[in-house]
Amino acid sequence: MNTKKAHFIGIAGKGMSATALLLRQMGVQISGSDEGFYPPVSDYLKAEKIAFASGYRKENIPGDADVIVIGKNAKLTPESNAEVRAAMNSGKPVRSFADLLHDMTATSETIVAAGSYGKSTCTALLAWCLRCANKDPSYFIGEITNGFAAHAHRGRSNLFVLEGDEYPAANWDDTSKFLRYNARNVLLTSATHDHINVFPTHEDYLRPFRALLASLPADGLLVACSGEPHARALAQDLVCPIAFYALNDNAHWHAGNIVRAAETSFDLLRGGEKIVRLSTTMLGNHNIENIVGIGAMLLEKTLVTPDELKGGIGSFQGVKRRMEPLAPSSRVPVYEGFGSSYEKARSAIDAARLHFPERRLLIVFEPHTFTWRNRAAIADYDDVFAGGTKIFIFEPASQGAGTHAQLTQAEIVARVKAAGYDAEAIGDPEAALQRLDGVLRTDDVVLLLTSGELGGLIKTIPRLVESKFPR
Repeated sequence: MNTKKAHFIGIAGKGMSATALLLRQMGVQISGSDEGFYPPVSDYLKAEKIAFASGYRKENIPGDADVIVIGKNAKLTPESNAEVRAAMNSGKPVRSFADLLHDMTATSETIVAAGSYGKSTCTALLAWCLRCANKDPSYFIGEITNGFAAHAHRGRSNLFVLEGDEYPAANWDDTSKFLRYNARNVLLTSATHDHINVFPTHEDYLRPFRALLASLPADGLLVACSGEPHARALAQDLVCPIAFYALNDNAHWHAGNIVRAAETSFDLLRGGEKIVRLSTTMLGNHNIENIVGIGAMLLEKTLVTPDELKGGIGSFQGVKRRMEPLAPSSRVPVYEGFGSSYEKARSAIDAARLHFPERRLLIVFEPHTFTWRNRAAIADYDDVFAGGTKIFIFEPASQGAGTHAQLTQAEIVARVKAAGYDAEAIGDPEAALQRLDGVLRTDDVVLLLTSGELGGLIKTIPRLVESKFPR
């Protein structure tokens, strides 16, 4: 890349900030702007001495910028944003962060983790295990992960691990981001219908995944989860080798002799052969399956040894918001699950039930994504909360409500109640906290399910539980 200076409009986004960090580590001078800056992203940018402006103004764009990078946020359009409009009229190259990742990965041995769920965890696990094995990979992770200095790193090796997002690359480019990443190897976790505001039908959703797999070279590798029917169906008629993985022995790579406790251990098996016994502090069967998948990828490619894999898995500290413990000093566990879709919510609930079978399960849920707010998805509320004792449902997010057939909070609560669950609406954060205070018991486990902030309850509920039930 010949770029010497790049300006990022919307730099505080996870993908934008990660790309800015990669460029900065390559010696590119970076500037940027956004509406709000919060840790840890703001800390990452400051650590790399990246200057950023608060608010969007045409004056933010340096006159000597070689390229302007614009995020996908709905507010970043020339019609509504003066800085974007100035960028489009500047005559300078305007690109998405996916375009820049395309340039960075042109000659790399890429591993792209893709799927409707599990891709952040798998990307972080792949990068962590390679790092622990002293391979120094480059990586681009779409979420914040414990133990990493930042969610992106430019390594010295030719390996590049990327989280492959199927979402469109830019407001002017409907191409899925992962089609820009020069994928040579793909770990495919799933392909259940998601992002219905962008992909109205499941066939629309599957189309970019088919294109991604069709692009793999003959010397690449697809590792696909055979436990998810859509991923399994996509894994056919490819020029590259295919390896299947799953939790059980229906797949070539699978787990056996699982012992669940505060630290879960299991055998990683290839066919009938035990390769290595692994241990993890992550909760849930879905995380065992994720580990089997990344183990299959790394060992099939001989990128690590079984012992190196064991060391990496054992020391991995987890991805933020993926069954993350939030009240460590309380006798009542509080976990945050990333509840952006039906499958992710179910994985979190199943994990809580699996590890705390004797406790009541209190779920605080926010229908934050379009997937949860859209009227076409209302049937998902019939059984998504199975296993929950009491369900508190926060009001749906309002951003973009007019762009689709949005459900009301009352409709969601009524549907969940009609399905036989003890559900109630919550709104005002202070009143919600008082209500929760009144029902909490020592035999509870609390699960916060959202991809948002629950109006601040994501922070205040753990504090309430720690003060009410200290160790």
